Amino acid sequence: MSWLGPEEWQAVLLSLKVAFWATLLSLPLATWVAHVLARKSFPGHGLLNGLVHLPLVLPPVVTGYLLLMAFGAQGPAGRVLDALGMPIAFRWTGAVLAAAVMAFPLVVRAIRLSIEAVDPKLEEAAATLGASRRMQFVTVTLPMALPGVLAGAVLGFAKAMGEFGATITFVSNIPGETQTLPLAVHDFLQVPGGENAALRLVLIAVVIAMGALFASEWLARRMARRVSGA
Repeated sequence: MSWLGPEEWQAVLLSLKVAFWATLLSLPLATWVAHVLARKSFPGHGLLNGLVHLPLVLPPVVTGYLLLMAFGAQGPAGRVLDALGMPIAFRWTGAVLAAAVMAFPLVVRAIRLSIEAVDPKLEEAAATLGASRRMQFVTVTLPMALPGVLAGAVLGFAKAMGEFGATITFVSNIPGETQTLPLAVHDFLQVPGGENAALRLVLIAVVIAMGALFASEWLARRMARRVSGA
């Protein structure tokens, strides 16, 4: 990819790193929350569901501002992280947090739908054989829901790759530190003659997104065949 300039290449690599870590870190929590929403009934179920999906309906800039209030240098979580020597505001790790928060609802929704499609009678059968609730989830529910988990991971990765509003509000647009691919496209479009660089980055984003979707479909079909025993 020698046709990419150093700044463009840097933005692509940073976006891939941010999207990878955002997906990896959010997936376990998203799976647990999806299982709770799909299988549990408790007071506050609707509230939890609303909080999970809040980033989808809030303007991304508002989400980014809330993150800044909480994790900025003067925020409660930010002061704790600063004391531990792990500040995240205006750093690439903050971009990971912003991307993970914005992608979280999509990951949860995909996994929840997959878990709801698993017949509860299979879990009940495992329980009659002495399996605990944790073992039921690990040995029955999770393997059956793997295509949905994969779909959620891909959706989360794609959302993290394209996140703009929350990222620029929380960690700003610092080349080499927080300037992800969407932010770099925005910057190039503000500069006369930057259209070609912006177009190259757009093409890279399309290739990555399409590659992830094709890989997801292929893996999901393989997992579905393995689960069904075909």
